[in-house]
Amino acid sequence: MKPDFVTVTRGPGLLPCLTTGLNTAKGLAVAWEVPLVGINHMQAHALTPRLVSALGVGSQSGRREPEFPFLTLLVSGGHTMLVHSKALTHHTILANTTDIAIGDFIDKAARLILPEEAVLSSGEIMYGRLLERFAFPDGVEAHEYTAPNTRAEEMSRKTLNWGWALAAPLAETRSGSKSKAMEFSFSGTGSAVKRICEGRIAAMTLGERVDLAQEAFRVAFEHLASRAIMALQPLDKVHTADGEKIHTLVVSGGVASNQFLKKVLRSYLDVRGFPHIQLTFPPPSLCTDNAAMIAWTGTEMYEAGFESDLSCRATRKWSIDPNAEDGGISGAGCWK
Repeated sequence: MKPDFVTVTRGPGLLPCLTTGLNTAKGLAVAWEVPLVGINHMQAHALTPRLVSALGVGSQSGRREPEFPFLTLLVSGGHTMLVHSKALTHHTILANTTDIAIGDFIDKAARLILPEEAVLSSGEIMYGRLLERFAFPDGVEAHEYTAPNTRAEEMSRKTLNWGWALAAPLAETRSGSKSKAMEFSFSGTGSAVKRICEGRIAAMTLGERVDLAQEAFRVAFEHLASRAIMALQPLDKVHTADGEKIHTLVVSGGVASNQFLKKVLRSYLDVRGFPHIQLTFPPPSLCTDNAAMIAWTGTEMYEAGFESDLSCRATRKWSIDPNAEDGGISGAGCWK
């Protein structure tokens, strides 16, 4: 029994990897004489909760949740963006990183903070996951956290007993204008962690390392949460064309598996006046790049009438935003 269609990641990403997969998928589509559907993998991350819904109660009710529109926070080693997901192929980018991705920041911070013996004894190759376990040895549930009530409190430095503090990203630019910019930045926080560790890492106690790990997570995740709140404030006041408001914030990508991120975002939404916003995280197994999310997005695209021409090629850069120069998902060439 042959499939109805073949779906494959077309971009964005590394061309050699994408090309290998795409050529294989083309061969299968030709052999089975079925359509090919080339997928944007960032779109797939945004739609992953709809896959989870379809596999659960959603499959019984016929509804795919969350229903459009919703906000999507895509956080991984290569991407950090806040997206207004209005429809299957319409995802407007509200904020993007101006330097490094949050997953890259966490990875680099872990290599600086973690004791060598903790890395060697763990057998773990995912540094972010290892840093989370190191920062919260008793579990995130045991760690008390309440989001700051105001922007002023959020932007203030919190000096620990060790004599150092991590400033909020974009809080201390010369003009101060960046503090409200709809963008993400993690390189400055990464440099601050490096400066704290340089020259004294051998003298740092285990307790200080744990505190530094917790602060690195807190500052980075509060930065994400602040932009989500800034995006929700105007969107919560206006209705979309079909009369519906934002009810859901989807968090997807590899960093979405971090339990402290869930705690920070939920606390921010509750404290800042958005307790009605539902937070949706895919299960950890579906947070990182995976075949299931590509298959699901291919299903949604195929049902919506999208098919790729066999002449299509892999693309290193491919925006999900229809206002981008390449036209976003629908603007990519080779759709039939």
